[in-house]
Amino acid sequence: MALYLDAVIAGFGGQGVMLIGNLLAYAGMEAGYNVTYIPVYGPEMRGGTANCTVVISDEPIGSPIIKRPLSCIIMNLPSLHKFQPTVQDGGVVVVNSSLVDPALGDAPRLKIVPVAANEIADALGNVRMANMVALGAWLRATDAIPLETVQNALPSVIAAHYAKLIPANANALAKGWETADAAMAAV
Repeated sequence: MALYLDAVIAGFGGQGVMLIGNLLAYAGMEAGYNVTYIPVYGPEMRGGTANCTVVISDEPIGSPIIKRPLSCIIMNLPSLHKFQPTVQDGGVVVVNSSLVDPALGDAPRLKIVPVAANEIADALGNVRMANMVALGAWLRATDAIPLETVQNALPSVIAAHYAKLIPANANALAKGWETADAAMAAV
């Protein structure tokens, strides 16, 4: 079966949006897919807006520019307002419900998957892993790449001197996956 999936990942600078986009791209490559990754930074950097686009396909990718994405990971309210309207009908939008009211999601046009990424990450011991929780939820909501493939790609994007954080990040990915699984089962 052919695979093609794209995602816009967006939030404030400092939320780890680029890190999870890069991780998703590496995981796609390690799984044998063609990938593109394009980061976009706002002028303010940390605290400003940041987003990236990732495309994963088993066919050659014609363009890394996506105007109507199939999915989004939304980490803050400004990103919801900017990117949700661009998502194709029936697309998946993972919303960080710690900072964004999921009721603002454009359901039933879109499949809205709320995940309290900040609270979950805080309960795991480090609120900065909210990005990994959100990515884990996206993995479950899209079934694009197996969770284990992304967990195994963590050493490709986490610097060697932070290697001790890899197990915690792998756990945050799994917790996001479990949370999305429960949220989707409840619908």
